[in-house]
Amino acid sequence: MKITALLENTSACGLPVEHGLSLFVETDACRFLFDMGQTDLFARNAEALGIDLNTADFAVLSHGHYDHGGGLHTFLKLNDHAPVYMSRHAFEPHYNGTEKYIGLEPSLQASGRIVYVDEEKEIAPGLTLYNRPDAVKVMDFGSCGLNVVQDGVMQPEDFRHEQYLLAEENGKRILFSGCSHRGILNIMHWFQPDVLIGGFHLSKFPLDETLASFADRLNTYPTTYYTCHCTGTEQYRFMQSRMKNLHYISAGDSITL
Repeated sequence: MKITALLENTSACGLPVEHGLSLFVETDACRFLFDMGQTDLFARNAEALGIDLNTADFAVLSHGHYDHGGGLHTFLKLNDHAPVYMSRHAFEPHYNGTEKYIGLEPSLQASGRIVYVDEEKEIAPGLTLYNRPDAVKVMDFGSCGLNVVQDGVMQPEDFRHEQYLLAEENGKRILFSGCSHRGILNIMHWFQPDVLIGGFHLSKFPLDETLASFADRLNTYPTTYYTCHCTGTEQYRFMQSRMKNLHYISAGDSITL
């Protein structure tokens, strides 16, 4: 399996960046796009890297925030056949606070290429999407000031629109998690993968004993982590000093597993 970061907050090779995430994944059986950043930048970077997005068999949207799904319109235009798998709740109105809309473009709901996922769905051999709405949490990470409108009422996010992709190939269990809003410690408790790729949503956390305790907990798993985006670069460096298998993936980087 080869994972190439088309877009991330930082760049490894001079590619332009934005706050967002987009990964292009090549397995033994298929190719797919995981998230699409804020704009069309992921597509421009793909072209610069020699990656043809029309070869993607499908796309996955990890959750309904603009920095992961803002490029959805571009993907649908450049790729004429791939279905896009997202949570049934992805198009709910999402806000940072009460004024800043951070959701998806509502008009894209009309696309006939969107496939809505509930709790679990196998989308290809060895590739399964999970939501785990009722999974027991080992720690409540709260909503971090993010809100959602449900049934006409704005309320703190429960992140029911967030899903995780588990890939099983060559004896390894590889988990993709866009932002881990429901808590990276919870997600690790639920899946315990061999490899985890994605953001930890810790960029607002101070570099203190709480963050150190998170690093220590993650370090108890025999997992190799490739983190990015909403983890925060300072938080990454702080945690890496306490962890044996924590790495960072920037735009332009590729991982072969």
